[in-house]
Amino acid sequence: MQVDVLWLAVGVIIGVVTASVIAWRLVDRHLRRTRAAERRARSAGRMAELGAMTSGLAHEIKNPLSTIALNAQLLGEAIDELGVEEPDRGRLVRRAASLGREVERLRAILGDFLDYAGEIRLHRQPTDLNDVVGELVDFFLPQAERQGVRLRSDLPGEPVVAAIDVGQVKQAVLNLMLNATQAMSTAADRGTQAELIMRTERVVDEDHVEHAVLHVTDTGPGMDPQTVARIFEPYFTTRSGGTGLGLPTARRLVEQHGGRIDVHSEPGRGTDFALYFPVSIPDSPPEEP
Repeated sequence: MQVDVLWLAVGVIIGVVTASVIAWRLVDRHLRRTRAAERRARSAGRMAELGAMTSGLAHEIKNPLSTIALNAQLLGEAIDELGVEEPDRGRLVRRAASLGREVERLRAILGDFLDYAGEIRLHRQPTDLNDVVGELVDFFLPQAERQGVRLRSDLPGEPVVAAIDVGQVKQAVLNLMLNATQAMSTAADRGTQAELIMRTERVVDEDHVEHAVLHVTDTGPGMDPQTVARIFEPYFTTRSGGTGLGLPTARRLVEQHGGRIDVHSEPGRGTDFALYFPVSIPDSPPEEP
């Protein structure tokens, strides 16, 4: 009888110790997760504060840049009126003009940054992508012709409707059209016919979800897989003078619609950007990364 009581006591002790170890481990794991969540929250708060400060700083820089640009213009006009002899006058005029160009370049860089980093507010409504393409072609045609690029559309006979913010989508597509035209400028200089084709279609993916798709296709030099993997990285660019924010901004705008951008490219055979949009407004907007 005493042996049974002894074994019972030993069992109780072992059970208490085991339960204590398990409880300690559970509490410890909970504390680690809580501390990790607190660190993430602090980091997210710091990132949000940094983003607000950066955006505010960019806005503050734009104001004095406007003043500098105006004064550079007035300086160039004043040099002409001074009657300075050549070659001094020409040198001073070129320096003033160079100052004005650099100021405009900085303003463009800041504008691209604010477009990329700013908050996106969508006002979506059912829209025929064919109408959007038609308006973009009419607007962009003069610039394409100046750069020797043939711009055409290939649209189906039926509407391709998506729930989009027309202004935001036009901005995203214009970024792609500008990139394609600039990429094909060397081909046009060599006398090769450069083409930019705008196309729409409706597709159903493997999950039986319907999408409206807008294609921006060019016959330019194309890209290798390593370049394709990096084109949506902020500030990555293969073009001198580019900010590297046009494509990231375009992808951000499309993803805010609940869509995506697929890229198909091959060196020497051109590039196709396919913008997928949901045909209806999603229940909740996608979260920012």
